[in-house]
Amino acid sequence: MSLPGPVVSPAWLSQYLKHPGLAVIDVRWSPTGRTTVARREFEERHIPGAAFADIDRDLSSRPFVDGPGRHPLPTPEAFARFMASLGLDDEMDFVVYDDVRGSVAGRLWWMLSITGHEVALLDGGIDAWIEDGGQIERGPMPRRDPALFRPVPWPRDRIVGPDAVTLTLDAGSAPVLDARAAERYRGEVERLDPVAGHIPRAVSAPWTEYLDERGRFKTPSELRAYFEALEVRSDAAIAHCGSGITACQTLLALRVAGFGDARLYEGSWSDWVRDPSRPVATGPEPGDPLPTPA
Repeated sequence: MSLPGPVVSPAWLSQYLKHPGLAVIDVRWSPTGRTTVARREFEERHIPGAAFADIDRDLSSRPFVDGPGRHPLPTPEAFARFMASLGLDDEMDFVVYDDVRGSVAGRLWWMLSITGHEVALLDGGIDAWIEDGGQIERGPMPRRDPALFRPVPWPRDRIVGPDAVTLTLDAGSAPVLDARAAERYRGEVERLDPVAGHIPRAVSAPWTEYLDERGRFKTPSELRAYFEALEVRSDAAIAHCGSGITACQTLLALRVAGFGDARLYEGSWSDWVRDPSRPVATGPEPGDPLPTPA
């Protein structure tokens, strides 16, 4: 068995679900920040045999304390301990999914991929799995004996902070892509961070634009055309969102489109607005593409 690419279909997963070298991980996030909510939703329905990962507890460290923004990366050692606690060996292949069309599972996809692991995202998430006839399981995550999962340092050339964002924008060397919903980018609504708006000169690239009407990824050629229209030319592009979670969906879409491993602004908007001296813009930027008609 080998993964066919960074995204796999429900049909592919159904064929290999019981392969001993494959681990499936269900990623959840609750806007309330309560792990109990995310776990309850996992226990109500998940792909048979899936492990459970919570964005706040398992895939992040303490907000604004251990790193930038609301969802700073955990240390490599903490991440390795978590994966080992699930009984997952670092020699396995991984398929990750969520219940929101990949917009949170992309975080785990990126964490595994950027550290050299074989991993793919389930296209369309659990809804696509059910739509295509996949069975679901209820109840708690199955218990497994701890395994060996070695920590790998996060590649710092692929993770940037606000200074690198500013330098990139000033140089005009690559676009800074904002994966949040267009209305958040324009500053019309903001429920998660204290300031509404966007980084001046950043480009609106809502993660929903990477998906078709069924909530599945567009073709590589369609994605490439979309990003080329936003002036993406290489892996020097920077992706950000509210706190570094949904931006990983942008990084995945860029990989599918053939642009390699672009850069992540780890703290994203939640980090940018912590410093009141940083500029904030509202409304559309000049030259922004018009939103896709409903």
